[in-house]
Amino acid sequence: MTQQGVRWTADQVLALAPDAASRKAGSRLGGAGPWSETGSSGEGTVWGLCKGSGSKPYQTVVDIADTAGPAYKCSCPSRKFPCKHALGLLLLWAGGDDGVPDAQAPEWAEQWIAGRRQRSEQKRTAGTAPARSGDPEAARRRAEKRAERVTAGAVELEQRLADLLRSGLATAEQDGYALWEETAARMVDAQAPGLAARVRELGAIPSSGSGWPVRLLEECALIHLLDQGWLRREQLPEALAATVRSRIGLPAAATGPAVRDRWLVLAQYDTADGHLTTRRIWLHGEASEGTVLLLSYGAAGRAPALALPVGLALDAEVSSYSGAGQLRADLVEQFAPPAPTAVRPGGVSTAQAVERYGEALRHDPWLESWPVTLDGVIPTPDGDGWQLADADGKSALSLEASAQSGSRLWRLVAVSGGAPVTVFGECGHRGFTPLAVWPEGPGEPVPLC
Repeated sequence: MTQQGVRWTADQVLALAPDAASRKAGSRLGGAGPWSETGSSGEGTVWGLCKGSGSKPYQTVVDIADTAGPAYKCSCPSRKFPCKHALGLLLLWAGGDDGVPDAQAPEWAEQWIAGRRQRSEQKRTAGTAPARSGDPEAARRRAEKRAERVTAGAVELEQRLADLLRSGLATAEQDGYALWEETAARMVDAQAPGLAARVRELGAIPSSGSGWPVRLLEECALIHLLDQGWLRREQLPEALAATVRSRIGLPAAATGPAVRDRWLVLAQYDTADGHLTTRRIWLHGEASEGTVLLLSYGAAGRAPALALPVGLALDAEVSSYSGAGQLRADLVEQFAPPAPTAVRPGGVSTAQAVERYGEALRHDPWLESWPVTLDGVIPTPDGDGWQLADADGKSALSLEASAQSGSRLWRLVAVSGGAPVTVFGECGHRGFTPLAVWPEGPGEPVPLC
């Protein structure tokens, strides 16, 4: 097969699952039993019929070579992307030629593939045409009106914070969550979703256990800093002002120059808040040696559209967003399907990881974490928790609470087996969250999320 038919590993397939239930259901369909008429082409497509509960099997096809990440089509009624049938088909394909041999696509698969290719070409051609500009004066007036609303919301929020401090932090525990939810709703009305999200987090702190007054005061200080940054944005350096606008929740576009590189997919995971599912994808440039973050969104109950296989590399262009210390970027164009690579990001010690996070906070005080790769660390028990200790024993970094149990921890421990490993993750004030691990010697990263 051509490069577009490079087989993925089972871990890379399961990393595409929108949730744990889909991962489990897809794994059950990863054998040949329910499948018939399976095949794959050198153009990067996989198809097959999967027997379901009805009289007709489900028609499933996956376009692995799609320039925006794998694309899926299944005749099942599931609203998840990929559905369990697409995951099962990819797992069968990952197992080798016996399960999914080279073949000519059937008509039903060929029609969908041809349609996708045509739409992709039309989109690419349209992207080269000059964009039509709207009414700039109308856009300016809309921006000014929204800025006025945000300013009114920031002033109101400052008053709420002052009232809290005047009456004492203990009143936050008595008032409960309702007061903060009402305040968050006011920030939504002010078109400041970033402020609304931070205010909602305040409501949960009084019930978060011992030491909550300190945590509440810290979060109030960060919100106050963001409020003041907005109210004095015209006095800030442009890069910091852009960061403030982003943290407030104002829309922005990737305006940086397109950077073409082979981008290793380091990690991919989803978070949900009841209204929106956010997918975070970390990429590492082989030549640029930079790390960028792709964000993709889906409505509640639906997985985001963009999905990339962890451990493979993309020949692609990305464009960055403005802002002080910002790593977010958009995937502009992908020139080839994902392919294996032996390149790993350069690693640092646990002490250096903390230093990098501290340096990043200078540019963005509201930053929760910073991506780093730890080199030569060993997962080690630490009292009731776990830490990643440097092999030389000089320093260690505690794992974040959510990473201290479950399959993520035990997979990390199993890959290590007591030996030093390379770990990519996010280093923040709550500890280190491991997202991928490399064993000693050559090999692709093992996803941990």
